[in-house]
Amino acid sequence: MFFKVLLFVGSLLFISSGFAAKLPLEKLKMPVGFKVSVWATVPGARSLAQAPDGRIFVGTRSGDKVYVVQNGKAQVLAQGLDTPNGVAYKDGKLYVAEISRILEFDVSKQTALPMKPSRILEQKFPSDTHHGWKFIRFGPDGLLYVPVGANCNICDPGKEYARIYKIDVNGNSKEEIAQGIRNTVGFDFHPTTKELWFTDNGRDWLGDDRPPDELNRLTKIGENFGFPGCHGKDILDPEFGKGKSCRNFTPPVAELRAHVAALGMRFYTGNMFPAEYKNSIILAEHGSWNRSTAQGYRLTFVKLNGSQVEKVDGFVEGWLQGDSAWGRPVDVEVLSDGSMLVSDDKAGVIYRVTYQGK
Repeated sequence: MFFKVLLFVGSLLFISSGFAAKLPLEKLKMPVGFKVSVWATVPGARSLAQAPDGRIFVGTRSGDKVYVVQNGKAQVLAQGLDTPNGVAYKDGKLYVAEISRILEFDVSKQTALPMKPSRILEQKFPSDTHHGWKFIRFGPDGLLYVPVGANCNICDPGKEYARIYKIDVNGNSKEEIAQGIRNTVGFDFHPTTKELWFTDNGRDWLGDDRPPDELNRLTKIGENFGFPGCHGKDILDPEFGKGKSCRNFTPPVAELRAHVAALGMRFYTGNMFPAEYKNSIILAEHGSWNRSTAQGYRLTFVKLNGSQVEKVDGFVEGWLQGDSAWGRPVDVEVLSDGSMLVSDDKAGVIYRVTYQGK
């Protein structure tokens, strides 16, 4: 068991990284030249967002807190929140997604921590907790992209669910841009085309190897990606696929392994890693539960040629040892120096992935 040590200094909560040294990082396997180290200790670390000054904001799902990490130290930025999984930064403001609403925090200047939200956005979302936690991210258009997961494992979820929206944080607009998406907890925008790419978690209880998790690409507003009738490229649901054809839905650009729980993903836009990683994708597989033999619990590399997927392969593995996992990667974020951060909500840390050459 790993013990987190919490140190109180004045009114601020600092989180000690002493226990992180006990994590078995030597069990992690990766391509030659790469290295993984513990960058910060953050209990329940989930979604990541960064400010231009180097601050990293960290959402949580199991707790009620959002953290800010600066100079290797994590502090509680806000607390008492409802499943604050999603975080996104823009123009001195931090946006935090709860289950049914989005909060704005003014982080443009120094202030006492924990802080209170400066505003609650006008747009509202369903209060269902099933797939209710959210990943949020600003797009190239300056709008905030917000998913609403299906409120079930498999069902006809109704008009509000299994969709992605985009909203104006300075107004009240809320536009649906995609549907038929069971639960996406990670997306990014292609560095060249600016198209939205996103992961999607497949349904449970169709067996160990069906259906696949998905990597999807949105090419036009209003595309339907198949849920609940079609899974992957050509698997009709035994109940909700009756009378349907997968040809009528947008297929994934890549089928991932079943039940790996693909979450956060980023296009690698840095200059530290080898050239083949440039403008390709690294995504986090949080790991399976609905499978007789566990799989996932790794970082995956998706090699692209333009917008075409050339290969999908393991990148960093070893959090899973047999059927026991000591860590579960959640989200990734590329830093200005080209290194990459990876959150882990089981180990309660953020790792830094660097490349030092062969």
